[in-house]
Amino acid sequence: MDILEAIAARRSIRKFTDRPVTEETVNAVLAAAILAPSGKNHQSWRFVVVAGDEKRAQMIRVMREGITDTKARGIDTGSAIMTARVMDRAPVTIFVFNPEGVAPWASHSLAQIVMETVDTQSIGAAIQNMLLAAQAMGLGAVWMCDVWSAYQQLEEWLGESGQLVAAVALGYPDEQPAARPRRPLSEVVHWF
Repeated sequence: MDILEAIAARRSIRKFTDRPVTEETVNAVLAAAILAPSGKNHQSWRFVVVAGDEKRAQMIRVMREGITDTKARGIDTGSAIMTARVMDRAPVTIFVFNPEGVAPWASHSLAQIVMETVDTQSIGAAIQNMLLAAQAMGLGAVWMCDVWSAYQQLEEWLGESGQLVAAVALGYPDEQPAARPRRPLSEVVHWF
């Protein structure tokens, strides 16, 4: 698939078939991720793959407990419940970490803020590569940030440190959503 076709055809997929995704296929998606541009060639990304019914059930339990805890502290969890449903439907969830980063609520020096901003942009490019690779391979995927609603619980369960940035649900699509509207270039581009 041509890259411009993949960009135009890519959709956020939230419903998946029961067809399993092989480890080889997941690794191909991750191989595309690590080819992303990386500020200062820092390559500050780490991926944790959750697959299989037992691990998925544990992940959903942890996610829901985290959402409940976050709500109990009076913090809005946005659409985190929907994210948990998507994760429950997907055969694979890939958590994306910045191993050099720290939790958003932790104290940051100016140097840390600058480096984490660079790393987060690089991680975003890696995630976009994953989504485009999935599209080209006939998979469906969705980039999810609502995992922040269970941030500490997921980090502890996954045994990871650093900064949890996002997750990607991956599988064979069981829906074909229409393209979402986009603002025209005339609204978002200013030639100077």
